[in-house]
Amino acid sequence: MRFASVTAALGLFLAGVSALDKPLNIEVVHKVECDRKTVAGDKVEVHYRGTLESDGSEFDASYNRGTPLSFTVGKGQVIKGWDQGLLDMCIGEKRKLTIQPDWAYGSRAMGPIPANSVLIFETEMVGIAGVEKSEL
Repeated sequence: MRFASVTAALGLFLAGVSALDKPLNIEVVHKVECDRKTVAGDKVEVHYRGTLESDGSEFDASYNRGTPLSFTVGKGQVIKGWDQGLLDMCIGEKRKLTIQPDWAYGSRAMGPIPANSVLIFETEMVGIAGVEKSEL
């Protein structure tokens, strides 16, 4: 019985290690059904709040400015974690993105973001250019 407990604990530990090795973790916080989701090349508007995983401090938030960020998905205008993490979203959907440094700013410090930081973004898809909000 003791061997089974140790084996189970080791399995959970290894599962946790492999989860940390992923460059991006996506958690859908508010799911929305629609007939048109984001694809690479879409011009989108996204509200967000960015925090550091290390201490939870907020480094930026579009909500504070009252204006969503507008960019084209998949064109390298934002960090790779966003280009990948905001694909297949419906207007109104909310996701929490946990982005490892390789898909964020890597070994570079960027303003209030220290080098090699894991970033957490609460995101909300506000709009997709040319697409009406259509909840199913």
